[in-house]
Amino acid sequence: MTIIDHSVKTIALLAGAGALGLAMVAGAAAYDGTNCKAPGNCWEPKPGYPDKVAGSKYDPKHDPKEVNKQAESIKGMEARNAQRVEYFQKTGKFVYDVSKIPSAN
Repeated sequence: MTIIDHSVKTIALLAGAGALGLAMVAGAAAYDGTNCKAPGNCWEPKPGYPDKVAGSKYDPKHDPKEVNKQAESIKGMEARNAQRVEYFQKTGKFVYDVSKIPSAN
């Protein structure tokens, strides 16, 4: 392969890559499917959907007891982890099942 053939091949590859990049940029710049209030804030409700959900027919009206279930389970998890850590610091053994920790019974 001569130097000229090699340079022509390189130029052709660079031109192709440049054309592909330009086509991708032009396609992205041409998209204008949303009306954004601010950069990255492009959510728009569908026709008939209210701007504010609270108080509308779409409001899920969550039960506070159901919402607090996760918070209660996290508190229980943290208490079990504290028992595990305390037992590990005393004995050097890690016991996953809290019911098997002698002080927990």
